[in-house]
Amino acid sequence: MSGGDHDHDHEPGHHHEGVDAGVEARDDWARRRRKGIPTDKQLLVVACMDERIPVEEALGLDLGDAQIYRNAGGKVTDDVIRSAALTTQFFDTEEIIVVNHTDCGMMSAPDDAVVEGLEAAAGGSLDDVALDPSLPDLTIGDAAVADWVRMTDDIDEACAAQVRYLEEHPLIDATVHGYIYEVESGHLRHPGGRIAEEISTRVE
Repeated sequence: MSGGDHDHDHEPGHHHEGVDAGVEARDDWARRRRKGIPTDKQLLVVACMDERIPVEEALGLDLGDAQIYRNAGGKVTDDVIRSAALTTQFFDTEEIIVVNHTDCGMMSAPDDAVVEGLEAAAGGSLDDVALDPSLPDLTIGDAAVADWVRMTDDIDEACAAQVRYLEEHPLIDATVHGYIYEVESGHLRHPGGRIAEEISTRVE
């Protein structure tokens, strides 16, 4: 078979077009913030840091689809507000999803037990413990450590509250949704949608 019989993806003299497209795609990926390119799904996810929660898999996300913020309990803290305000106002993020989960470590002890444990670690009162020692310019002010580590009583109520906090904040402009990830089933559900509770209880 002669060289002229080979199939080509591009016309002769145009191979550089495919190469250029790859170079541009890599440049866009590397400099997407400088170029003002948002996440592929214009999405921010706020989730618990628990290692059992496969956030990307549960939400069907690929690398580049979303910004993901994880902390203990998936709580909307002051820094979540800061991050959400910046991404919705300047990075074209239009949607926020909150993912809380069952059997959360933030539900594993009462508040006073957590405070007692931290006091033991600090060797005394928590009143003099700095919350942001390495980032003084981003301090949360006069908040008490005991309030700062508040535990969660009901994960469904907590998820709904996180959604409300984000929806009502004046610096955040996005649609907000919340889900509960059930570690026992490996699936998401809506807050308050305890299916097992309903289908295993007799209806009078």
